[in-house]
Amino acid sequence: MQEHPNVAAVQALLDAAGARDAAGRPSQVRILTDAAPTAAAAAAQLGVEVGQIANSLVFDADGAPLLVLTSGAYRVDTDRVAKEHGIERVRRAKPEFVREHTGQVIGGVAPVHPGRPAMRTLVDTALFQFPEVWAAGGIAHAVFPVTPAELERLTSGTVTDVA
Repeated sequence: MQEHPNVAAVQALLDAAGARDAAGRPSQVRILTDAAPTAAAAAAQLGVEVGQIANSLVFDADGAPLLVLTSGAYRVDTDRVAKEHGIERVRRAKPEFVREHTGQVIGGVAPVHPGRPAMRTLVDTALFQFPEVWAAGGIAHAVFPVTPAELERLTSGTVTDVA
C-alpha cells in the first residue's frame, strides 16, 4: 500500500514542503495494519489519544469545498463555522463531492491534496494542545505525524475553534 498513488503523492508533497514531526524528523506516511476510517480506530492502532487524530473533514460551504482539520475528540459545529467565517450554509459533503475536490475517499482524505487546487482550510485550535498529531495519508490505511503548526503551514489554514 505504500505504493498506492495517493500515499506516494502525499509523501512527495510532504517531502517537497519539508514537513516535520514533533521530533524534527521528516514526516513519513505510515501504513497501518488495519484501515482507520475513524479517529478512534486510528488512535487505537497508533497508541495515542483520540484527540491527536487530525480528522480531515470536507464540507460543502455554499457549494465550495471547505476542509476542516479537527481533533478527533470533537465534532464540528457547522452553524458556528458558518457564522464565524461568513458562510451562509455549511453541510457535510457527499462522497462524490469529496472525491471530486480531493481525489480521495472519505476515511482517508489527507489534509494536503497533490495535483489539486488548494481549498479553504480551517485548523481546529484543539489540535494545538498536542505536540504531535496524526493526519490521514490519502487512504484509510495511511497516516503521518506532524505538529499542529506544520499542519497549519502545509495547508495555509486558518486556526479557529470549530467545535
